[in-house]
Amino acid sequence: MPPILYLAIPCYNEEAVLPETAKQLNLKFEQLIGSHQIATNSRICFIDDGSKDQTWTLIERFHQENPRFEGIKLSRNRGHQNALLCGLLTLREFADAVISMDADLQDDLCVIDKMIHEFSNNHCDIVYGVRESRKTDSFFKRFTAQSYYKILEAMDCEVIYNHADCRLMSKRALTALGDYHEVNLYLRGLVPLIGYPSSIVTYPRQKRFAGESKYPLKKMMALAWQGISSLSIKPIAWITKLGMITFVLSLLMLIYFLYRYATGQTVVGWASIAVSVWAIGGLQLLSLGVIGEYVGKMYLETKARPRYVIQTLLHSDETQNNLHNCSSTENNSKI
Repeated sequence: MPPILYLAIPCYNEEAVLPETAKQLNLKFEQLIGSHQIATNSRICFIDDGSKDQTWTLIERFHQENPRFEGIKLSRNRGHQNALLCGLLTLREFADAVISMDADLQDDLCVIDKMIHEFSNNHCDIVYGVRESRKTDSFFKRFTAQSYYKILEAMDCEVIYNHADCRLMSKRALTALGDYHEVNLYLRGLVPLIGYPSSIVTYPRQKRFAGESKYPLKKMMALAWQGISSLSIKPIAWITKLGMITFVLSLLMLIYFLYRYATGQTVVGWASIAVSVWAIGGLQLLSLGVIGEYVGKMYLETKARPRYVIQTLLHSDETQNNLHNCSSTENNSKI
């Protein structure tokens, strides 16, 4: 029997690309259903992450025209990772597997066929979509991305190289994901911790069909730090090592200065003193900043605030019957 497949697609101000995305996804589902790879009651769900344009209006129109399209509207913008988590945890009750993709059509839709094959034939609970190459990226983006993966590896963080958020997860894997309650989310590092059977499929990364990227350099850097601080405490350990090294260097400098004094070679060294003061002061501020980041994250975790709030749901009667199983605060449900 073909599996029930859901697509979870986070959206934020995607009105420029969404009509084409819905068109291509609908054609892909027609093909998959026609070849009996997925069940006829499989669905495509768009998660509106507090968009300020006509994204939600388009989602409502898609739902009215074709019940295959469903929608979740968050009460406010909560960020890509929280919106994606909302889709995954909400849809797990109704699907055998959920595939997460971006709305900009950069993920080749043929990867869906490969993921279904790995799930149905090789019994993989998690299938990672990995870019074949980064030839289309600029030198700066390619260099920073590769450097970031090496940093994560150095910190013993388990991540999939060149994998973003295009992946398939089974109902069992999504249930396990629901047991992780941290507020500071980095799904790319969280999913590999589940440990169920997994595999990797590759696909070519396309250019964005329309609209603008929602991850400029500032947000990319914030996500990178989120990944590091959410998965590893090594930066704090490195601060300890840095303090020890600085202390040892200060002892060596003390011995050197005593030697200079004993041999009558003492001279006024304003430059060396100034450099030392500024260097040590900078290290102290940097260390306090890193520790402060971790303390701040602990503060947010202890609050245990909901990671998202669902304002509106566009769904089928079957979804409505199981809605009380969702893991978030929900209101204003709409069929």
